[in-house]
Amino acid sequence: MENATPSGETTRGSETGNTQVATFAAGCFWGVEETFRRTPGVLDTQVGYCGGKTLDPDYRAVCNGDTGHAEAVRVEFDPARVSYSRLLDIFWENHDPTTLNRQGPDVGTQYRSAVYFHDEAQKAEALASKERRQASGKHRRPIVTEVTPASAFYRAEEYHQRYLAKRGMPGCHL
Repeated sequence: MENATPSGETTRGSETGNTQVATFAAGCFWGVEETFRRTPGVLDTQVGYCGGKTLDPDYRAVCNGDTGHAEAVRVEFDPARVSYSRLLDIFWENHDPTTLNRQGPDVGTQYRSAVYFHDEAQKAEALASKERRQASGKHRRPIVTEVTPASAFYRAEEYHQRYLAKRGMPGCHL
């Protein structure tokens, strides 16, 4: 089922009426958003800032490193179509969780790797997933990804929303 937004874009609605939210930080939010946005069962994505101390931060403040926020993606999904476990797999597969405060050329605490859980079930699943990933041998270094409670999510400026899609660019991967 598709719904028109005020901007004329379409979003896919939940067939079950049941939606959940997941929030991830994995470096620059443009590519992370595009990866999740293209995932069947994901109904909506928003890029923004999470995990910091400043109220209503903007991009400039976050990039200065003064707010404590990470660039993050809020994912609304239909659990009947895509599981939280599958979203975690996508998260792990699409960034390097062993680099502290860095993804590729982007350096700073705003580019840290984090799973922001919204309830105890997500917390348990994220911690178990992190442990499995570390034990898998896919990484030579320890995983440094934070698994922490979701705090306020501040939607980024409009020009950041669907940044790559608006420019006809594919997602970016390491």
